[in-house]
Amino acid sequence: MSDGTLQVLDGTHLRGVDLSLGDDGPFTGANILDIAHSRASSSLFGLSLPDYLKASALTRLRTPDADAFRSAEYTADKASEILRDYISAIANELKDNPLVVSVLDGSTLRLLLEDEDDFAMLAENLFTDLDVEDKGKISKSEIRNALVQMGVEMGVPPFSEFPQLNDLLKKHGADGEEKLGQAQFAQLLQSVLQDLEEELSKQNVVSIQNIRIINGCKLRQLLANEQELNTIVEKALLEKPEAKDGLVGNTEIIRSFLERNAKELGLPPAQADNAVVLLYDAVFAEITKEKDGAELDKEELAKLVKNILEKFAEQLEVNPVYQDLA
Repeated sequence: MSDGTLQVLDGTHLRGVDLSLGDDGPFTGANILDIAHSRASSSLFGLSLPDYLKASALTRLRTPDADAFRSAEYTADKASEILRDYISAIANELKDNPLVVSVLDGSTLRLLLEDEDDFAMLAENLFTDLDVEDKGKISKSEIRNALVQMGVEMGVPPFSEFPQLNDLLKKHGADGEEKLGQAQFAQLLQSVLQDLEEELSKQNVVSIQNIRIINGCKLRQLLANEQELNTIVEKALLEKPEAKDGLVGNTEIIRSFLERNAKELGLPPAQADNAVVLLYDAVFAEITKEKDGAELDKEELAKLVKNILEKFAEQLEVNPVYQDLA
């Protein structure tokens, strides 16, 4: 998550959305949704809202019949209320399930081009990679492959998402077979990237990344739902008599249960990376060790399970876990 082009959309960007309607109406439900989607998109770097996000937000409005809602007409006051509630529903959905997006606005390329040493090293490395026959010469058309190799991490959008790249290559004659040495290659690459930086500053490219953020929200919802929580606690308590050999402590048995049911509970998978392992270690280190060897009754064990889940929720709220789903 160190790349400056990545942004987390957790609903906070929607706090200042314009909620005015502009005329006296009446407004259909479909009109209100279109206005809401446009306003939200403008506040989210121009991102087209995913269909599932729209559907989830609409569900939060508790409209019994979505089709009837879209066709119904509302007064300006009622439409304004619905607009506010729907934008709030989108924000709440993003708070529960944040999106990670790459926002390519030219800033990453600008920093790269401003540092002559960094750019020279990049150009040299790209030229070496592309000169597979080690002849010291490559064709102009290899600039395309250089841009692909740089990719989103270096601020270059995919050709499929920014077809203007093809126009830039043609503008600089970078689609031919003329041979270039390393210095000529670097000069041509620099010219293309300078124009690309300018184009991206005018028209950002935003795309959703395949990354899930585990921020404790699902876990907090579980803790607030007494019936669901009690069901989880009951399952955890069943681990005691069925514990495998070697799992003798109360917290060790509970930890084994949580690790095996992480996804259901809204916890990060323990095998994800070392940081997650350290998270589990930190949470369980806080639990009183004397409870491990003690014989706890059902009520005491239930309290221990809830205590552990609460500590996970606190830790994840402060330090969310980013899980690459690719």
